[in-house]
Order: sequence, then structure tokens, then C-alpha cells
Amino acid sequence: MKTTARRLESVQEYYFSRKLREVAARVKTGQPIINMGIGSPDLPAHPSVIAALEKSLSHPRAHMYQSYQGLPELREGISDFYKTHYQVTLDPNSEVLPLMGSKEGIMHISMAFLNPGDQVLIPNPGYPTYASVTRLMEAEAVYYDLAERNNWQPDFTALEKLDTTKVKIMWVNYPHMPTGTDVDPAVFDRLIAWAKAREILLVNDNPYSFVLTDKPQSILSRPGAKEVALELNSLSKSFNMAGWRVGMLSGKATTIQSVLKVKSNMDSGMFYGIQQGAIAALKMNQSWFDELNQIYHRRRTLVEKLANRLGAQFDSNSVGLFVWAKLPQGAKNSETYIDKILDEHHVFITPGTIFGSQGAGYIRFSLCVPEETIVEVLKRFES
Repeated sequence: MKTTARRLESVQEYYFSRKLREVAARVKTGQPIINMGIGSPDLPAHPSVIAALEKSLSHPRAHMYQSYQGLPELREGISDFYKTHYQVTLDPNSEVLPLMGSKEGIMHISMAFLNPGDQVLIPNPGYPTYASVTRLMEAEAVYYDLAERNNWQPDFTALEKLDTTKVKIMWVNYPHMPTGTDVDPAVFDRLIAWAKAREILLVNDNPYSFVLTDKPQSILSRPGAKEVALELNSLSKSFNMAGWRVGMLSGKATTIQSVLKVKSNMDSGMFYGIQQGAIAALKMNQSWFDELNQIYHRRRTLVEKLANRLGAQFDSNSVGLFVWAKLPQGAKNSETYIDKILDEHHVFITPGTIFGSQGAGYIRFSLCVPEETIVEVLKRFES
């Protein structure tokens, strides 16, 4: 048999794919594992979303191929959503592209703009998929460090010193995963000016902007952003629809068209019923987010209690679906530490190292766990 493509040598199986297989094997042996590592919402979508899906199943178009650009009503729903919550005006016909999850968008954007040998700026710590997709494109991942002392914001002094002649794309992600840091609009403005001066495509990955935040932000709301920036967004976290795989890409029409060239050769459209459910979700008013965040606030209070019990320091002002915390004093390696917790207490949390070298010395707790389950975890750590 002939060998696989060389590009596979540059990536490994996704950490959670591998680790969750181990966790599942432990569960099969009878270990009462509690998973606090994954940001997969455990709460249901709104009943109107489910009703829209159910109703759609009898529609004559339900079983047909769908448009590569999604239903016009879905694009209009995304445009209205951005206008209502971010004060951003988008042309639904040319500046919006529905996706089968924002992870798909990372691949499509990379395929549309990267050639072998190009460089991509990737946050460290950051979402591992940015780097793995870059390597699959046979491009080079160039990391820019985010540090706690700088509130996990880009270091513009360091960015100014970079040779960016080969850089095509810069990934940013605010609210930031894994640290939960929100962004100052002035940082967006500096990033836009910096990228524009160097003709770099700036992409903000924005799936957490409604989770425990005071005000959702979009990079596209900043002056001049559309000239240089795209934004990925998702219904997974804000609407409890992770398994539905619904995301969106927004930005300048010509840039969106380039991505559509790739997407139209990769799939045959999103299932009609899921699109109808997404349309219903995008109509949710502020009370939906308020009720969701009340639940996450209660969960976060318990997780912070757990972090304190472990002796792990955290920023109480962080946002999003996770609590990012420093390793307890005396613990030197996050992967060794989480394996010890898994062995001794049957609780899985995420080591910061999977998000890059700047994640060394940190661990991450997910809020996608019911309150009663977190209480059970707390009992397991009673002295």
C-alpha cells in the first residue's frame, strides 16, 4: 500500500480525541469518571429551536440538496443577529456565509488563502486547530505569545519586530480560549491597523461572546475592520447547539467569495432542518442569554470553590465557558497533575500545555457540568 500524504506527518490526533478514548476506557472498567475538560454544552437548545427542526421535516425541501450559501432566511437571520447584538451591518447576500460549525471555517479560510511556505500568526496559548490546519496546508505556524502579565493581550512591541513578509493570516480569538480574557476595543483597533499596514488577513474566532460577558463584541464593529478582517462565529456555545454544527463567517464580500470557492467544492449544503433551527435560535432575545448566564454563574461559583480547594489561582473577571487557573504550588507539570487527579479522584480536567507553551503551568475547568455534578467533585476533594 502506498504511503499517506507527507502533510499527515506534521499533525497528531487531536488531544481530546485521544484523551477521551482513554477516559471512555476507564469508564468501561467501572471508574466513576467526571469529565470537566470539554466545552460541550450539556444544556438543551430552546424549545422553539427544536420545534422548528421538527416542523421542517415534513417540508418538501427537507431532503433535497441545499444551497452552498445556506437559505436566504438564514443569511438574513445572521445579518439581523449581528445588527442587533454587535451593531454591525452585513449584506446577507454577500457578506455572510453559513458554515457547518466554525471549525470548518478554519479549514476553508486556510485553504482559500494559504500556499505551502506561507506563514500564519497563531496565539500562544490558543486553540490547537489553528496550528494543525496551518500545517495541513503545508504552511508555517508562527506563534505570538500571550502572557498573564499582559492580561493575555497581544504584545505589540513584539509584533512590530516580526518579519511579516511571508505572513498571510493572523488568528485572534476574543473572548479568548482558554484563558477567558475579553478584549479591549482599543486592542482590536491596533490589530486592524497593524494587519492593514502589512496586508495580513486578520481573523477573529468569536464563539464565546455571549457567555458570562457584560457586552458581546465583534471585531467587525471597529472602524476599517471589513477591509482587513473576517470573523468566525458559532451557535454551539451561545445556543447549546454544539452537535448541530452551525457556524458563520462574516466579512468583506470579495473575501467571503474566496472562501465560498473552497466550501462549494467541499460539501453539498447544510441540512434544511438544521438551518430552520438556526433561524429560530438567532431570533432569541436577551432573556435567553440572561437565563443561560445565570446557570453558568452558579456553576462558575462552584468551580471557583473547587479551584480554591486545589490551591489553583484564577482570574475571577474572566469570561466564557471555562475557568483558567494556575497549577497549585508544588505542581510542576500540568499533564502530570491532571493525570494524578484522574487516577486519584476520577476527575478529568484539561492541561494548559495542549494550548501551547504559554499554557504550561495552567489547567482549565469546563463549566459544561451540572451543579450537582460539581458538588460531587467538591466532595471528592474534601480533606
